Order: sequence, then C-alpha cells, then structure tokens
Amino acid sequence: MTDNEPLDQPEWTSNQLRSAIKAAGVALWTWNVDDDAFLMDAKGYELWRVSRGSSLTFEHLSAKIHPADRDRVRSAFVATRAIAGPYEIDFRILTEASDVRWISARGQGEDADIADRKMTGIFLDVTGRKQAEEGHELLAGEMSHRVKNLLALASGLTLITSRSTTSKEEMVVQLTQRLTALGRAHDLVRPLKDGQGSAALLGDLFTVLLAPYEDEGAFAGRIRVAVPRMGVGETSATSLALVIHELATNSLKYGALSVETGTLDIAGILANGEVKIAWTEQGGPEVEAPADPSGYGSKLLQRAVTGQLDGSIAYDWTRSGLLISLSLKESRLSQ
Repeated sequence: MTDNEPLDQPEWTSNQLRSAIKAAGVALWTWNVDDDAFLMDAKGYELWRVSRGSSLTFEHLSAKIHPADRDRVRSAFVATRAIAGPYEIDFRILTEASDVRWISARGQGEDADIADRKMTGIFLDVTGRKQAEEGHELLAGEMSHRVKNLLALASGLTLITSRSTTSKEEMVVQLTQRLTALGRAHDLVRPLKDGQGSAALLGDLFTVLLAPYEDEGAFAGRIRVAVPRMGVGETSATSLALVIHELATNSLKYGALSVETGTLDIAGILANGEVKIAWTEQGGPEVEAPADPSGYGSKLLQRAVTGQLDGSIAYDWTRSGLLISLSLKESRLSQ
C-alpha cells in the first residue's frame, strides 16, 4: 500500500451505531424548519424530562431552556436555516424547579434547499464538564481573593508592628514573630492523619489565629476571647479558620484593628445544641453597611458559614463598631 492509497473504511452495522450512541449518552433530534415540529429519541425525552404522549415543537421545548439562555439558543437555531456548516451551542435547561442541567446541541446548518426541510443533530448532557469549569473558576476567584487579603494582611501587620517598636531591628523581630504565628495557626487547622480526632479546641482556634493581629506594649490585650470549651473537628476547623481569617482581615483593613485604639471581643455561649458567637469591634473608625454587600469576601463568608458549617451569620453596622453574630451547630463543629 502506498501513501496515496486510501485506508479501508470499516462498515458499521446499525446495531453497532446504536450501541455506540447509547454508550456515549447521545440524544438524537430532528427539527422541521417549516412547521417547527421537533422529534427526539428516547434519550432526548429523558434528558429534557418531557412526555412523549403529545406533539412537540421547538417553541414548546424552548420553554424549558433557562431564561438567561433562551434568546441566545433560539437565535442560534433559527440561524441554522440559512447558514451552512457545523454548529455547537451550550445552554442550561430547567428539568425541575431546582434542577439545572447543561446541554450541548450539535448539528449541521444547511441552506434553503435542505432535503425534506428537516434538520438533524444531537444533544449531549455536559453538566459534569460545566460544573468542573465553574469549580475551577470559583477556585481561581478564591485564590485571587486570598492573595489580595494576604497582601493586605502583610501591610496591616507591618503597621501594627511599627506602632509598638522603636528600631528597625526590633520591628524585624516582632514582624517575623507575627508571620511565624500565622504559620503556626495554619498548622493548627491542618487535617489530622488517620482520623485522630478534633483538630483543635474552639478557644485555641480563635486565640492562635488572632494572635498575629494583637498589638504589644501599650496596646496589648485589645483582642479578648471567651468561648465555650469544646472540640472542633478537622473538617469544620478549616472552614472556621477561613471565617476567622476573613473577619480579622476585614477588621484590619476597615474596622477596629485598623487603628491603635480599637478593640475586638469574641464571646460565645453554648445553648440548645448551638454555639452562638458575638464578634464585637469597638474604638475603630465609624462604620456603615457597605453599598455592595455582594462582594467576593461576603460571598466567601456566607458560603463557609451557611454551606460548610451549616450555620448563620448576621451583621449589625453600629456607629461605634461592627457586631457580627455567628450561630453554629455543635454537631457540625465536632465533625
């Protein structure tokens, strides 16, 4: 055989093609461009959660497309009536009130002389891929937010240290100690190997994580912690540490810890299976509710408290200082 000779093409049987389509999770569809009639195979009806008992049109099927994607999908399908060539479009559908699925529609656009005035294509469920992409975007956003907070934290700790030192040598020592304390705090909340029990006591988490923010000398003792003595499980410890770091960094940038006269009190009680913690800032700049409460930091806190810790968080923007109320379930903290 020479390089110019074509390779033999295998002849696929109809059963082989059906098996391959089924294994790939492919749904077939046909659309009549004149009367809008839409036909799908069994996989298509299953994918869209529509009944096969009545006639189906593209307009009827469009009602299940997510409102944010509907106009875009309709325009893309209509364009295939006149634009030749392959096309692909991804969009969301609402199979139920709370169930969002991602669909990829693929087909071949034809000109006005299309045979039988019918077009054929496939649907693929790409929900898993889209969720993975969204997860990567979320991770990238969270990493960006943490890097910005880390830079703000380094700047704030430098400022705190400069207020309590009289020489650059002393400042280097104290700043190094504070940064080292941050490292110890991260070690404190690392997951323990082989299920070795609680990662830390609740009071230790607050005390160790907030130690780098404490002033020394004349302003020592401005951070006070009084919470119930209880263990925090390795899973919850990481989430709670994220919450503490986020609140402390915000305080260092905008609240009581941003000035040398500010104080921070963390007090908690355990009652009826819930740990209620009050984060009280006093003596800092006058505060007011942010104009945009949907910033990334706020979303990060909300997700950590309500999602990962199964709790709640509330803010009271008093003029004398910010008051944050945390309510966490004892059973979840122990995990």
